[in-house]
Amino acid sequence: MAEIQLKSLAHSYSKHPSGAEDYAIRQMSHVWHNGGAYALLGPSGCGKSTMLNIISGLLQPSEGEVLFDNVKVNELSPKDRNIAQVFQFPVIYDSMTVYDNLAFPLRNVGMPKAKIKAKVDEIAAILELGEVLHNKARNLTADEKQKVSMGRGLVRDDVSAILFDEPLTVIDPQLKWKLRRKLKQIHEQFNITMVYVTHDQLEASTFADKIAVMYEGQIVQFGTPRELFESPNHTFVGYFIGSPGMNLIPVQRTETGVEFDGLPLHIHPELAKYAETSTSSNIKIGIRPEFVRLSNTPADDSYECHVKYIEDLGTYRIVTLELGSQTLLARIDEDQVIEGDTVHIGFPRQWLKLYIDEFLVEGATE
Repeated sequence: MAEIQLKSLAHSYSKHPSGAEDYAIRQMSHVWHNGGAYALLGPSGCGKSTMLNIISGLLQPSEGEVLFDNVKVNELSPKDRNIAQVFQFPVIYDSMTVYDNLAFPLRNVGMPKAKIKAKVDEIAAILELGEVLHNKARNLTADEKQKVSMGRGLVRDDVSAILFDEPLTVIDPQLKWKLRRKLKQIHEQFNITMVYVTHDQLEASTFADKIAVMYEGQIVQFGTPRELFESPNHTFVGYFIGSPGMNLIPVQRTETGVEFDGLPLHIHPELAKYAETSTSSNIKIGIRPEFVRLSNTPADDSYECHVKYIEDLGTYRIVTLELGSQTLLARIDEDQVIEGDTVHIGFPRQWLKLYIDEFLVEGATE
């Protein structure tokens, strides 16, 4: 296994990039620690697959260095980097049996037959391929083919890391959760460095100990699922993580804090100082729908809202509200009663976040 370090890394598909918009990966430095289970999460086109291909050696970065255990590997081929990569669509040998597909990478490194059989049987059991182990791969279902493709990466215990590029795209939805748990179990059992690329926050949270969220070619936050949910470091993380995403309200500075549509928002004095001293005009307040407090009676720090509609989602409800010119969402328990078409909402100060130029301002929130 290896620690993978990206040092001042950047990549452009243009021969003569003239600005940040020409870069698929904007200059960044990042470390994937030895033995970690990581997810690389973001929307299509944010640079996830580009980064994975740079790590594996399929792509040479325009700038910067890739280091494995502090050794520069920019010039090394994927084979010499000792990386296993599982792609979005299955990469297997149709003319071979499942057993031979799984055994192929082990035979290439000269492993003894008895050890190959033991390793193949172990991975086949984990991925539940035992019943088709001696079938030709061409006769498998799409789900089974992708499990074989994943098994070809997992069967090796000498790799520096295993990289997964949206490996469950072709898997039946009923099996996705099960396979995510299998991968997690394999990681815990073998302590292999794994990086899992996905656009699905549920996949990322199920698999990874830590998640790197990518946006416009940069990692804008790296943290646990809880950290991403409770303290999004960037407005995109707030929007992208959670269902529904964070409420984000553009605000203006005042002498005592911030306001929008003439309505003062009560934020912690320390955060108010940051807003007051900032020269930026891009200031937002963010709060998750889960943390918006709803009541049928007013309070000193509440705001009267119009209830536009309520969506019943079984175990909870989503309330869409109008506050001034802003549309806000609140998530409430299924048994909470909303009376009439007006309601009073409050923003608990510990959950109210301040963003300047899209990034979180760290400060007191008690």
